[in-house]
Amino acid sequence: MADLMSVMEISRAQASKDINAYIADHPDHLFYDKSARTYVMGAAFTPHYMLIDPAEYLDRLAAVAKGAPTKNADWIVGQPDILSLALPSPGLSPEIVRTVIRACIQRQRLEIHYQSMSAAAAILREIEPHALAHDGFRWHARAFCLKDNVFKDFVLSRMIDATQSGGSESTPVEDHDWRETITLRISAHPDLPEGQRRIVELDYGMTDGIAELVVRKCMLYYNLKRLGLDTRPDTRAPQDQHIVLRNADEAFAVLGRKAP
Repeated sequence: MADLMSVMEISRAQASKDINAYIADHPDHLFYDKSARTYVMGAAFTPHYMLIDPAEYLDRLAAVAKGAPTKNADWIVGQPDILSLALPSPGLSPEIVRTVIRACIQRQRLEIHYQSMSAAAAILREIEPHALAHDGFRWHARAFCLKDNVFKDFVLSRMIDATQSGGSESTPVEDHDWRETITLRISAHPDLPEGQRRIVELDYGMTDGIAELVVRKCMLYYNLKRLGLDTRPDTRAPQDQHIVLRNADEAFAVLGRKAP
């Protein structure tokens, strides 16, 4: 009851009234455990007023375990020990991140010295950022590049410096790959035994053997790489590469390439 009073900011009398009304409407779903001195779920309990996505709930538990501010964290009564992968932290400059975010919001043009993996030294570029994107490891600025005259991604940690150089002339609506999507159709690797295929279908939340992922076209390359779908399905054993891309020709055409 104390949790209900705290989260909902109601009196003890109101909390008692609400709990009793719930028990009257849904017998055997909730009962008072005298030894624990608290209300606990009954064997017949099922949610009636809201549904919580288990994956979303686990993400919240992981965020709380890391000490991150989490929406509705007050509803989390029990917290098990949680481990996550140890990954290197990108070397982000607070000043550069702040400058890029301000440019996105205020529609500013930036001059940056950018070290790409295709050049030996950093190159001066003018960009007009309008959004940020995360590929699961690195942060990117989605921006119009005045040198290449195209919208593209710039890794924040590869920006040596960033200074304002005027207002943007491009508009986000012109960034078609940011606005447009493609639906990836994924299924379990056909060479897996039936039992293993079924487990993969559960792992990826498939319906009738298919999972559909709606992806922004500008994030397509990163999605394919993250899922191991950027190479031929037979490159790795089915037990290592659990899924295949059913519409590979369509997806790789967006990247201007033939499916591997």
